[in-house]
Amino acid sequence: MPQTEAKTIRTLLVDDHALFRESVAAALASDATIHIEHCGTIREALQLVAERVFDVVLLDHDLGNERASQFLPAAREAGFAGRVLIVTAWVSDTEARRLLRQGVAGIFLKEAPLGELVSSIRAVAEGRGPTANWSAGRSALAGRALAPAAPLFNERQRRVLRFVVEGLSNKEIAWRLQISESYVKAILQSLFEKTGVRTRGQLVRVAFEQYEDQL
Repeated sequence: MPQTEAKTIRTLLVDDHALFRESVAAALASDATIHIEHCGTIREALQLVAERVFDVVLLDHDLGNERASQFLPAAREAGFAGRVLIVTAWVSDTEARRLLRQGVAGIFLKEAPLGELVSSIRAVAEGRGPTANWSAGRSALAGRALAPAAPLFNERQRRVLRFVVEGLSNKEIAWRLQISESYVKAILQSLFEKTGVRTRGQLVRVAFEQYEDQL
């Protein structure tokens, strides 16, 4: 029987470290079954997924001022229907759970060999990557049990988040909580950092989409 030709996996690598990005892209390009493109920011990645079809996005977790959690909701809005594999040097338990709740296909550590990354790309493209584990393949995190999740927000952060969702201004929140307006701003900044957003509007959207149980 004639062999079935392997399907080309259209892959986008998003990483802000040019040396890593270009080296990995060059190595992956040597595999005839992988068509690879790459860029350094989520902004560029969103433009690319809106223009072209990709089966798998390899996404770094920490992109300087950007976080991986910002990509998937915006990519879905742009029409992206593929899968996302986080490729990172490190990620916390809390952030890993958040990314998996968002719908990423897996998390792969950069310390693992290139061959394992190729296997993971294939697994993710074929829908074989586990969605409830740390990795899509046999990365160093494979099989590691997750510790019980700690509450993402403390009580003060939850109260401020609820008031933001209700549409209150910083001044109104300060009056309600009997704290200074500068303290409200500091709490908001901590919420931005924990959720990976940069504006109040994004915070409200993420709160409803991912953290409704904490409101």
